[in-house]
Amino acid sequence: MIRILLFSLLLLGCKHGLAQTCCSGGVPLSNNLGLPNEGKGSFLLGLNYDYNNLNTLKAGSSILDDDSRKRITNSILLNMGYAFSDRFSFEALFTWVNQTRTISQFGNENFSETSGLGDAVFLVKLAIPDILGSNTVLNLGIGTKAPFGKSDLTTEEGFQLTADLQPGSGAWDVLGWLSISKKLDFRPSATISGSLTYRATGANNSYLNNAAVYEFGNVLQTNFGYTDQFFIFNTIFNSVLIFKYRKAFDDRIDVSEVPNTGGEWIFIRPELGVQLTPAISFNSRLEIPTYSYVEGTQLTPTIRFTAGVTIKLKKNTLNAIN
Repeated sequence: MIRILLFSLLLLGCKHGLAQTCCSGGVPLSNNLGLPNEGKGSFLLGLNYDYNNLNTLKAGSSILDDDSRKRITNSILLNMGYAFSDRFSFEALFTWVNQTRTISQFGNENFSETSGLGDAVFLVKLAIPDILGSNTVLNLGIGTKAPFGKSDLTTEEGFQLTADLQPGSGAWDVLGWLSISKKLDFRPSATISGSLTYRATGANNSYLNNAAVYEFGNVLQTNFGYTDQFFIFNTIFNSVLIFKYRKAFDDRIDVSEVPNTGGEWIFIRPELGVQLTPAISFNSRLEIPTYSYVEGTQLTPTIRFTAGVTIKLKKNTLNAIN
């Protein structure tokens, strides 16, 4: 009986409070995978800051005239990659996340905030050169998302926060990653590339103090982009334009779908990188939604900004294929 009551209260809160934004908020794990293989013995270290502002309320594909709800996610992302050979490499992503949600209605403001270590990703990758023609590289990866972050934080009153506000998911996920890139013959400094990431989510069996089982929806993400290099003021600049598609399936609690979760998004993402030294580069990106369709009523991303540095701590310049 208690289990059913908790489940009913959660669904009621999702329907009227519009709290569920978990399919478009949270830590950007898939966005930050794919460190290049710089050749046997190379070690890459990346540190990035990610700001995600969700201030657009939508029902389906329609924007609602309602600015009473706002959500912001600030993330610190630490990437590490090591190449065992010119083909095999390993990548790890560690996260720290701060999330705030503000609901303003009838002169009252409800503010929620959580901070803490987020989940981590571990990925084993294989690079295959020239398999699809000259100057092409096919990358395959498989890995897991490990539930390092807490998933049972509570309010000051002692009530457990909903899953979308927790730093961690409380579940192990399986990730598959594929990317392909090709240098253009007519412009050797330019590259076209595409990638696909699929995350099969696991279940948090101790949700709401062991009263329910919660499972975030599986996520499919694809990117297609164009990269070019320019030499200006004795400095190498990398300009990138990426089109991104993201599909998030409905979350589930026990055997039931959670309302106001799931949807599809299309983003355009311009990026700019600067090679500060042979070993240090600065990268920045701006992600702008161009289309979205959400299930039910949800807050969706308004704008996202990411910036950080990548350091090559060790590099073998021979036989690098990517």
